[in-house]
Parts: sequence; C-alpha cells; structure tokens
Amino acid sequence: MPDYAVKKIDDMEAIYLGAFKRARAELGVSSFGMQVMDMPPGTDQYPEHDHSEDGQEEVYMVLRGSADIEIEGERFPLDPDTMVRVSPGTRRKIWPGDDGVRVLAIGGTPGKSYEAPDITELGQPDPMAQASV
Repeated sequence: MPDYAVKKIDDMEAIYLGAFKRARAELGVSSFGMQVMDMPPGTDQYPEHDHSEDGQEEVYMVLRGSADIEIEGERFPLDPDTMVRVSPGTRRKIWPGDDGVRVLAIGGTPGKSYEAPDITELGQPDPMAQASV
C-alpha cells in the first residue's frame, strides 16, 4: 500500500504568529527535521543560533523571495538558486530581503536517529501565544 502525503504550505499548522510551519509533522516525516519559515521584509526576529548542543546540521533553501544568511559574521545571499549547509557549531542568522522570504530548513544530526523537538509536533502550543498570556 502506498504511503505519501500532499499538503499546501499555507494550510500547514503554524506557530510563532504563523511564521514557522510544522512541515515535518504535517507530512509525517520522521527521519529528519523540516520546517518552512515565512519572514516578512525587515524582520530581525529569526534568532542568531547554532546547534552545538544537539549536534544538528541544517540546510536552508529559499522557496520564494530572498534573504541574506549571516554565518559567523559573514553574510551570503540566499535565493531560490542557492542552498546553504551549516554545521552544528556554526552560528547563523537569516535576514529577509525587501520582499520577505519563505525558507525551507532541513536538519538532522549526523550518525544519530532523528528525534523531533516537541515544539515541532502538531497541536503543541505556540510559544508566542504563551508569551502573551
């Protein structure tokens, strides 16, 4: 019996005021992390971070719009023709372009089975909703 999932991104459950789509959970992916992030122009809300604690490497790909990705203080253009891989201990931050950006982020920990963070599971509360209570 075939097993597949088809879902429009805009119909996916989202958190962080709609900016973070739970794509992995919506599609039933269990072997790696995968989220879609929508960031309006001029936002600086995407946090600078690394994954040195969990060992996750990430790949970023723009689905529409453009951005810069800052990696260890150096900026690189991020557009639909460019993919970027960032290792776990490397700091990164995305800066949306003039039209905003929709980014597909894929992640996993080399040599380990994927364990989905609770925040990426369907039905988990939106941290932004909790912050405003």
